[in-house]
Amino acid sequence: MESLQVTRLLSWKSFLNTAAKAGTTRSRTTQLGFPPLSKKATKNGFLMIRRSFTNASTGSGSGSSSGGTDAVSGNISSHDSSSPPVEDEKDENKPGYLLGQEKDGSGLVIGFHLIPHSGDHEVIDSSKDIDGYGVKKIEDVEGEDKAQTRVSYNIVFVTAEAAPYSKTGGLGDVCGSLPVALAARGHRVMVVSPRYLNGTAADENFTLAKDLGCCMKIYCFGGEQEIAFFHEYREGVDWVFVDHPSYHRPGNPYGDINGAFGDNQFRYTLLCYAACEAPLVLPLGGFTYGEKCLFLVNDWHAGLVPVLLASKYRPHGVYKDARSILVIHNLSHQGVEPAATYKNLGLPSEWYGALEWVFPTWARTHALDTGEAVNVLKGAIVTADRLLTVSKGYSWEITTVEGGYGLHEILSSRKSVLNGITNGIDITEWNPSSDEHIASHYSIDDLSGKVQCKIALQKELGLPIRPDCPLIGFIGRLDYQKGIDLIRLAAPEILADDVQFVMLGSGDPQFESWMRDTEATYKDKYRGWVGFNVPISHRITAGCDILLMPSRFEPCGLNQLYAMRYGTIPVVHATGGLRDTVENFNPFAREGRGEGTGWSFLPLSEESMLTALRFAIRTYREHKSSWEALMRRGMEKDYTWENAAIQYEQVFEWASIDPPYIH
Repeated sequence: MESLQVTRLLSWKSFLNTAAKAGTTRSRTTQLGFPPLSKKATKNGFLMIRRSFTNASTGSGSGSSSGGTDAVSGNISSHDSSSPPVEDEKDENKPGYLLGQEKDGSGLVIGFHLIPHSGDHEVIDSSKDIDGYGVKKIEDVEGEDKAQTRVSYNIVFVTAEAAPYSKTGGLGDVCGSLPVALAARGHRVMVVSPRYLNGTAADENFTLAKDLGCCMKIYCFGGEQEIAFFHEYREGVDWVFVDHPSYHRPGNPYGDINGAFGDNQFRYTLLCYAACEAPLVLPLGGFTYGEKCLFLVNDWHAGLVPVLLASKYRPHGVYKDARSILVIHNLSHQGVEPAATYKNLGLPSEWYGALEWVFPTWARTHALDTGEAVNVLKGAIVTADRLLTVSKGYSWEITTVEGGYGLHEILSSRKSVLNGITNGIDITEWNPSSDEHIASHYSIDDLSGKVQCKIALQKELGLPIRPDCPLIGFIGRLDYQKGIDLIRLAAPEILADDVQFVMLGSGDPQFESWMRDTEATYKDKYRGWVGFNVPISHRITAGCDILLMPSRFEPCGLNQLYAMRYGTIPVVHATGGLRDTVENFNPFAREGRGEGTGWSFLPLSEESMLTALRFAIRTYREHKSSWEALMRRGMEKDYTWENAAIQYEQVFEWASIDPPYIH
């Protein structure tokens, strides 16, 4: 069967005049994206275009797969200036079509369909790329009310890290999992990230990535920089790695034991230029992604991408239909460098204002310091088509003086395009019913294995084996953001109670030293594991009863999601993603059945944290049925990447409706 291709837009008046001739018939439907002004007047928000045919036995073929439309009868035909005129519609070998209208229960026109003059007909799925981004076929449509449009996009993630290839925190998790979830939903997805080689076992992560033999010269930083591309196709995603000697050095992606690398601005400028060129020049799977892409740029490292699109590509007619979405994972890192470095970025001089940044007087280093700088993240905020954060709570916090890190006014001015979507988790890796790292498996239907995990953890860490003793856990970096100083202040009071406390993490040397000293003081109650160990993190998550997270700010947070998945109750500071995901326990709600998945506290103080923790400990000891209900409600929560991907698709739709950024 031939597929329908729409090549002309008709006005509403023309549609309605033609529609008056229509009838209704049995059909199978495919939907195409509808213009935004029309959506407001429709039931489903989409224009339904149908192509009909009659059985071969009637003498009518499937007709022409054309682009033109007869203004009188709605005939679909293929012709140009050299084609003969349209034949009379009585010619049975070239049947005509009428444009009929679809109405809802109230009589409102919600769409249109093409019908033949007579005969039963069936609708053919359109396989053509109608709007430039692609249309996903509709499956299992029993009625028009159930039909939904699935528009597929060419998506390009630009990120400094992507698990399992490179990872230092939540950014790597997001950019390693969300692309896979979007690809599974029918999108074409590319991830562009550096090819880090640091001389350790981690280099093996790039073993399967093959050199594409495509070298490119980038003009920036006063010279010509040559980069290469490596590629691996895995789980439906094109993983593209930018190769350059600056990515080959000991340490993590951003620095080493001596601190952050001094050339990070250079390293990530190369990444951004490479990401803009990759969809145009890399024939992945036999053909390029092309200009009609959605760029998902993550944090400041990828922040030059929307600036480059607006300043160097669109003025020359390239990427005029592309869109860029900035995803802010942590606003405190902004890519700020001296103003003199602007000339190194290869941007037109008139675009300096987009990146211009002036530190307030109190933040300047000395009396002669003018405070002038360039801020890459600020440039991304003012040029990206839409903005996203990794939780709804964080999207609000960054517009406040307290959470905006100096960018709150700019972010507030773009509230209309600012949204938050909570990260998902890998439910395959984090699954108590199949986790290879824990001692005993369990599920929401059978929680008996959790106490076995607790006993095994106590035994492994050398704590007294006490199944009924509340076991509190902490997993995270040992720094100011995570509220570790608050835990240090409250530790004597926490450990004065009949509890056990386990901490896993690394970071500030003074906090690492404190953990060792505390373990020596409370040998039967406290264990501190300095460093990070994935299997141990799984065993702590499964074995503990309570997870403590007193973070000062938390854009999303993953550990509380892992904890709830494993039936471990979170006690958190009500900030960012923690406030969004942890619902306060209320034992009197729902006619005494209770609601909530944990405890959140405000303000951020030792007293309020201890109060929430004591409520949790008391509930664990005295109200076992309520505690078990808390566990089950947490385990029921849906924080899968598929759920997050659906929400991202909505933002993609909004981005494609709005015009791109124009300077």
